[in-house]
Amino acid sequence: MKTVPLYKPYMPELPELNNILHSGQLAYGTYTREFEEKLKKFFGTQYLIVTNSFNTAISVAITTLGLSFGDEVLASPMACLASTQPYLSSGLQIRWADVDNKLGALDPESVRQRITSNTKAIVHNHFCGYPGYIDEINKIAAEHGIPVIDDCIEGFGSEYKGKKLGSLGTDVTVFSLTAVRIPNTIDGGIVIFKNEELYKKSLLIRDCGIDRSNFRDSIGEINPECDINIIGYSATMSNVNGYIGSRQMDKVEHILEMQRCRAREWERNLSYLDDVRSIQKDFHNPNYWVYGIRANDKRKTILEFREKGYYASGVHINNNIYSIFGDYVDLPGTNDFYSHFVALPCGWWMCEE
Repeated sequence: MKTVPLYKPYMPELPELNNILHSGQLAYGTYTREFEEKLKKFFGTQYLIVTNSFNTAISVAITTLGLSFGDEVLASPMACLASTQPYLSSGLQIRWADVDNKLGALDPESVRQRITSNTKAIVHNHFCGYPGYIDEINKIAAEHGIPVIDDCIEGFGSEYKGKKLGSLGTDVTVFSLTAVRIPNTIDGGIVIFKNEELYKKSLLIRDCGIDRSNFRDSIGEINPECDINIIGYSATMSNVNGYIGSRQMDKVEHILEMQRCRAREWERNLSYLDDVRSIQKDFHNPNYWVYGIRANDKRKTILEFREKGYYASGVHINNNIYSIFGDYVDLPGTNDFYSHFVALPCGWWMCEE
């Protein structure tokens, strides 16, 4: 029996790819800018950049916000390691807060209790594309005068109270464009900023601190009058990846609707089962990167769905178990959510399986 996979990279036709590869214009270029413009239209903002990886998207966000070595960030342990390791790599300290055991997103009350005078930012992960308690977390952050980074690694197209993640006025929002995301550029990231000041600063940080408007002189040589006064990264996206992303944006609304259609089918088909229930909240409209359920017996449920031809999985494990993050912190909500969460395939490819 053929098994329906939990993830499957989407790739459209790429008629111009060979021309780009032989054009000599492989770095950040025309198609990368085109991709950014399509994303800006999708999210309704001008304060957006793309990067060459999700890791560098987080690094650019951290540096743009002015976080520095030794600063503490409050975060959820229910996340992909790709969402948490970059903070350690930048020399920051992660302090875990607990999650809502029904949703997997940060529990606002735990955030309020765990925040300290050393907390310099809150990293709000929206687990598997299911939006968390954005208004509540942002309110707590505002009370303490610290920024929020909405971690939407799996949440492109997800909506909260009728608005897309990335369009909610959060200080910084990051998205992943790796192969199993929708859209994907094989590898890449998106960073959306709350205001123009942060956006303009990020343009320099993304590109080694370089102001391209005066980096070269009239004959194309590096201009010694152009000072580099800010730490930056080689984080620009290539023209090849930008082209792939631009082509994917032409289909992204249709793909999101197909995934939501699959989710409605799951909802109907699972409604008769007593030992599983869907993860649903009135305030959110997920992109259904996966279809999340809570199962009374997680392992048994995973194996049963796999026997039926659907590759079910727990997806992520709570990061507070890893010694790299320091001493183990017992978090009851996290323990309960991890013990019951199961993800089912819900992608566009199910129309083909």
